[in-house]
Amino acid sequence: MLKYSTLFFAILMACHSVQAQQWEGDASDYDVKVGTTPTRSMAAGLVKPDSSGTVHGGVDFTHESGWYAGQWSPSMGLSSTQALELDSYVGFKHPFDNTMGYEVGVIHYSFPDLDGSDSHEVYAGLRVMGSRFGAAYSNSVTQRDSTLFADLGGLPLLNMDMTMKVTNHALDTPLEIDEGTPVRGFNDWSLQLSRSLMGVALNFIYSGSNLNTNNCVAYSGRESECTGTFMVKAQTSFF
Repeated sequence: MLKYSTLFFAILMACHSVQAQQWEGDASDYDVKVGTTPTRSMAAGLVKPDSSGTVHGGVDFTHESGWYAGQWSPSMGLSSTQALELDSYVGFKHPFDNTMGYEVGVIHYSFPDLDGSDSHEVYAGLRVMGSRFGAAYSNSVTQRDSTLFADLGGLPLLNMDMTMKVTNHALDTPLEIDEGTPVRGFNDWSLQLSRSLMGVALNFIYSGSNLNTNNCVAYSGRESECTGTFMVKAQTSFF
């Protein structure tokens, strides 16, 4: 394990010298990718590796049969505020034809320097025509999360893409709120409309949860805010 982690760290350092790039090659029946940006998303785009540290990267192996495996480190834990994280995954992806396909897999989130912080997530995805559907279940130290995701593709009248996501969070230990009932779990959700306008990717996002303002201290969901929030994001590439 130590030799493997040392090798993986060397790969990450090599990747970091070429910022936000990927190297791709063939090894027998495998397609191999090494880079400083995540090489794939899972469950129709629901499960997406992130990058939280200044040094991050990963390696991905895909077999021609549809099996894939890899490891991604969003943070190498080189600063006092960030812990070493290694995300290892294995899955199977199979297209029936150009219009349908499915995917199943599992990802393990490991924090070697933090005792009792490891977790895992199982996921599945389905592609039907121009729509994508994903589901995931994760079990961490403090809570269990069940998520459903739908990307319905373009809306003809609005010329916009629509995605929706809803998650149920079940707390292992109810959280006591002052002058309130214990919070044993909660739901959060998001709705996003997207379109491209003159080379700019526009995203209109509404998110919220079923916790009221007094109970927001218990919030630990996937969205940025506990209460209803509307955001507009614009993104473009200059080169």
